[in-house]
Amino acid sequence: MVAKEIVRTPAVEDYSKAIFALESRGEEPVSTNALAERLGITAGSVSAMLRKLDELGLITHVPYRGVRLTLDGRLIALEVIRHHRLLESYLANALGMPWDRVHAEAEVLEHVLSEDLEALIAAKLGHPTVDPHGDPIPSAQLELREPRTRRMDSLQPGDAGLFVRVSDSDPEMLRYLAERGISPGDRFSVRERQPFGGPLFVRFARRGKAGAVEHALGGRLAAAMRVEVEEQAPARGSARGGPGRGGAASGGQGRGGAASAGGADGDA
Repeated sequence: MVAKEIVRTPAVEDYSKAIFALESRGEEPVSTNALAERLGITAGSVSAMLRKLDELGLITHVPYRGVRLTLDGRLIALEVIRHHRLLESYLANALGMPWDRVHAEAEVLEHVLSEDLEALIAAKLGHPTVDPHGDPIPSAQLELREPRTRRMDSLQPGDAGLFVRVSDSDPEMLRYLAERGISPGDRFSVRERQPFGGPLFVRFARRGKAGAVEHALGGRLAAAMRVEVEEQAPARGSARGGPGRGGAASGGQGRGGAASAGGADGDA
């Protein structure tokens, strides 16, 4: 166990997990209002629970800015996230439950999963590293590797790569993708981007089949999809000394400016 038994209530675990997710979005402490919005409760209720977490040594307060998890709080969050994502994987892969339903079930079961059953599920599944939505699963040592990704809605025509992850917070969105045969692990290329916030026209390769299928993706859906983008080879005849030698940095900020770990987009 990562902390005393007395602190392991569903509320403590839910708050720790929510703070962890919000912390993952940036360097700033987590505000009371941001936490209340994520959990769907009042700021007053959040303030009362934060006082309890502070007494338990799970958070530290940053005056006038918010809270951060302590090491104990972070370990609780990572353990619950591991439970959640292993349960989603087991429900989807072993029991055949649709991927739009596993999140709600795992939200309940994550709080009662024993360490022995956690180990058995992990072994049964072959120690998976990602869940059905592409979210990385913390290791048994509670280490979490967050690969750098970009939001689909940040891409431009000509970008291509791998669709790796999607938020699991909206079952309807997941059903929409499933009905069109789109899932993490699919290769894609962007053919066109409509102006004024319009959709992207994206071609997805068909697994095990020739050709590709094009879909229009925009709005919240494109924002919820995370991708790894392939580096584009420099155009023939282009100057070699510009960005690479004192101009704008190539790779890092050029296309990677919108890159992030993407860990906060899922709701596990």
